[in-house]
Amino acid sequence: MNSSVSIPGAPAAPAGSAPPLWQQLQAAAQVLAAVRGGQSAPVALLEVDASLRPGVRALVYRVLRWLGQAEALRRKLAPRTPPPLPDALLCTALALVWRESDAPYEPFTLVDQAVEAAKRSPAMRPQSGFVNACLRRFLRERDALVEATAQEPLAHWNHPRWWIERLKRDHPRQWQDILRANNLQAPMVLRVNERKTTRAQVLQALIAINVIAEEVGEHGVLLGRALPVEDIPGFADGHVSVQDAAAQLAAPLLLDGMDRSRPLRVLDACAAPGGKTAHLLEHAGADAAIDVTALDIDPARCERIHQNLDRLGLSARVVVADAQEPSAWWGSAVERRPFDAILLDAPCTASGIVRRQPDVRWLRRESDIGQLAIVQAALLAKLWPLVVPGGRLLYCTCSVFRDEGDRQIEAFLAHHTDAVLLPSPGHLLPRHGADAGGVRENLPRDHDGFFYALLHKRPG
Repeated sequence: MNSSVSIPGAPAAPAGSAPPLWQQLQAAAQVLAAVRGGQSAPVALLEVDASLRPGVRALVYRVLRWLGQAEALRRKLAPRTPPPLPDALLCTALALVWRESDAPYEPFTLVDQAVEAAKRSPAMRPQSGFVNACLRRFLRERDALVEATAQEPLAHWNHPRWWIERLKRDHPRQWQDILRANNLQAPMVLRVNERKTTRAQVLQALIAINVIAEEVGEHGVLLGRALPVEDIPGFADGHVSVQDAAAQLAAPLLLDGMDRSRPLRVLDACAAPGGKTAHLLEHAGADAAIDVTALDIDPARCERIHQNLDRLGLSARVVVADAQEPSAWWGSAVERRPFDAILLDAPCTASGIVRRQPDVRWLRRESDIGQLAIVQAALLAKLWPLVVPGGRLLYCTCSVFRDEGDRQIEAFLAHHTDAVLLPSPGHLLPRHGADAGGVRENLPRDHDGFFYALLHKRPG
């Protein structure tokens, strides 16, 4: 059978041109195997043929959201772990078909095409009979098998056990809400560049192409359905950028309340790919005297900063350097004067953006939290002396783990008596639209998980 099936969430293909489902399942299994081997899904997807990539991405991200359930079912069907690639194909199929109410394909079609994928792959052909037997058994015994795995934490929550236990300790009242939100697909949110347009104009342009949208936060627009960036009205002209509503809080938090009647020196440390750098410039306004330095250690990612700023018609000093080593760039690439404001978007586990990047939960190890916390503490210690007395530093991470958030700041304040914590959001837990009950005042109703702490340096 050579069935061609459209993939939910992927751009529509011309009639008759959709690749066969077996081919997409093959590619999805290869991406899942790469993720299990430690590679991020976006990087692994670059190895997929461009004609297949949109559909395979939609498949893979759905599989990663339900991988815990799929792995639990596979253990019931085959207690001995198969070789990596056939196991990835089997788990891919199980993740897509286990919940019949919203399965993206007819179960028998998917099983047929998964077996076809195994038969057509030299690496999986010897296991094609095994894949067929497991999936046919699943179709016969679906309800009993799902019931048998229902109480397993990995299957129920689709997160590693250590992650679940960590959330229970860090957020004893909200841990279940966090996990539920993580398993939902994040919406696309735009940030409006108010130097070039208005939110009303952006909303009108979206209505013109039959996209339902609404205001979110101070500068954002939440789309009813995701679009390829090339199809977003005004994107190429720099009218909008793609940025989650929680990330859009950084620029206002850092700049609001500062005296902008005089020139401001601002550092965006760990700046790539440049979304927050651009928002600092947009939020300051065209008339503000603001000198922004965007710093990142990765030359390729610094090129992304340049590209984003060019598209938006903005200008900043972009420096390739390690923020942990100010002696290497402060006074050479950057004038040796303190900064009025520093934005430190520190490297972290990315545990707050799991609904947007579902591979994160399977890539991280619990030991990563402590290792990253050391890096975060070092960055805070190295950058704090670069803040002018009376200035401020905004520390943020896209993490829900307290060791990367409030515990990090508690330790910093205990050792820096010249630092004062100003009113800050603290930990923002992921919220999903209409399910976001108990939303805090003045915060968007739909956002990723984030942490913010605004620190003021005492004068004199």
